[in-house]
Amino acid sequence: MIKKLSLLTIMILSSVLILAGCGGSDSSKNGNAESDTFRVGLECGYPPFNWTQMNDSNGAVKIDGNAEYAGGYDIEMAKKIAEGLGKKLVVVKVEWDGLVPALTSGKIDAIIAGMSPTNLRKETIDFSDNYYKSDLVMVVKKGSKYENAASIQDFKGAKVTGQLNTFHYSVIDQIKGVSKQPAMDNFTAMRVALESGVIDGYISERPEGVSATAVNKNLKMVEFKDGFETSDDDTSIAVGIPKGSELAEKINKVLAGISEEERLNIMDNAIKNQPSAK
Repeated sequence: MIKKLSLLTIMILSSVLILAGCGGSDSSKNGNAESDTFRVGLECGYPPFNWTQMNDSNGAVKIDGNAEYAGGYDIEMAKKIAEGLGKKLVVVKVEWDGLVPALTSGKIDAIIAGMSPTNLRKETIDFSDNYYKSDLVMVVKKGSKYENAASIQDFKGAKVTGQLNTFHYSVIDQIKGVSKQPAMDNFTAMRVALESGVIDGYISERPEGVSATAVNKNLKMVEFKDGFETSDDDTSIAVGIPKGSELAEKINKVLAGISEEERLNIMDNAIKNQPSAK
């Protein structure tokens, strides 16, 4: 009986130690105040803001747990923020729909993914000051009847889409008589759908439009004199952080030290350096 009790005690103690070890690993991944890493989530599929490539050229950073690397405007901003925080940048690839849940669950410390600080998102997470601002455009196929459109209303009857769970998709309703198509998961899928004729156009921000036409000569970006009605929050981009996080003040301090000229140069380089396959 004594031997059995001793064995049972050993098993219980071993289980406690294992669980304690697992708990320590989780807390480091969740990025607490004592952590020396800054875990940033992004989809790595929204050039020129972020993309995936196979090496570390042009300053790309290895994706955590992945053989691939992430580059782009968001990565360059994330590097500057991590340096300002005195932490090591860790890039975590997360699907767009999973970014906010990943942040609220502690899997990542921040979202730096071309995300707009909309009122709906602010109900769940906080945002830093803006680090980029852009206008909405339409990407169409070159040679189509829509390539010379001057107003969004010129797309009456057109098959138009946008990315799932973005304000890009919601503003399609401002086009009278438009044939609104199901939202798509990412911009690569939208470019393929556009080239194949499944859609006539997709809504994006200007940097992505410039990016799309730079790598694919069959596409054209349409800018509008009579464009979409949007708010500043819709067309701005900021860092997503947990509610009440002390990171807000620190990140804002870093962003304040990056001039508008430097931000524009970073974006110009991102457009130039994006992989041609994207």
